[in-house]
Amino acid sequence: MTSTIELYKEAAFTRDLPEHHLKAGDVGTVVEILPHPQGGPRGIMLEVFSALGHTVAIVTVPETEVQPLSDDEVWAVRRMARAG
Repeated sequence: MTSTIELYKEAAFTRDLPEHHLKAGDVGTVVEILPHPQGGPRGIMLEVFSALGHTVAIVTVPETEVQPLSDDEVWAVRRMARAG
C-alpha cells in the first residue's frame, strides 16, 4: 500500500535541512500542497513545532523529501540547535 502526503497530516523529513536546523526524521504538519509549474514533484509546505507547540520553522520542500508517518513509528525528542 502506498501512502501519500495529505493536507493537515504529519510528515517526516527524509533529509537534513541544516539551514532550518532540522534533521531527517523531524516531523512537521503539512499546511499546503503546491503543484509544480512544469509537472515535477509537488511542493510540500510544513510547519514544524517545538515539543511545547511553538512554531520553529515553516519550510517548503519537494514531495520526494518527506514521507507520511506510519503506524509503526514513535515520536522522539531532541534539542534543536539554534544559530548564533
